[in-house]
Formats: sequence, C-alpha cells, structure tokens
Amino acid sequence: MDGSVRTSSDAASDPPPYFRGNESSLVSALKTLLFFTILMVTLPIGLYFTSKTYIFEGSMKMSSSDSYFYAAIVAVLAVHVVLALFVYVAWNEGTPKGKGKYD
Repeated sequence: MDGSVRTSSDAASDPPPYFRGNESSLVSALKTLLFFTILMVTLPIGLYFTSKTYIFEGSMKMSSSDSYFYAAIVAVLAVHVVLALFVYVAWNEGTPKGKGKYD
C-alpha cells in the first residue's frame, strides 16, 4: 500500500497527461502563427511604401494624393492575401499527408 499512494508533491511535479502528446503540434502551430504575424506586419507596410514610391509616383508619375490612395489599396489587398493564406494553412495543418486512396 505504501507504493500506490501518491503524495501531492509527486502529482504536482508531473505534467498533465494530455500535454505530452501535443508538444510538437503546439510548437508547429506557434511557428505558423509567428510566421503569419510577422508577414501581416511587414508585407502590407512594405508594399504600401514600395508601391507608392516606385510604382505610382515613380513609374506612373501620379500625384502624391493619388499615390496614397492606390498604395493603400495595394496594402489592403496584401492583408487579405495574407489572411487567406493563414486560413488555408491553418485549415490543412491537421490533415494527414499520405499518398494513395483512403477507403
């Protein structure tokens, strides 16, 4: 009977049983989230200033106020593309990647 009784200190030192099998999927999900967070911050801002300076004002010779407007449209489109890619990756993250036909 001595060995079968667990004290509270033994129970507190062990991680919960449901956590052991999900470490790799948790790390994978956090990496995906971090990647898309960085992409969401950098891509629209970068495209905004790049398209405003080089495309709309540089190549197309638009006025400053017009280039602000069109560069903002480019940035909004970039946000939507990143969001769509995130949803696609998150949706397909848990699916098995096997070849062949499943019956």
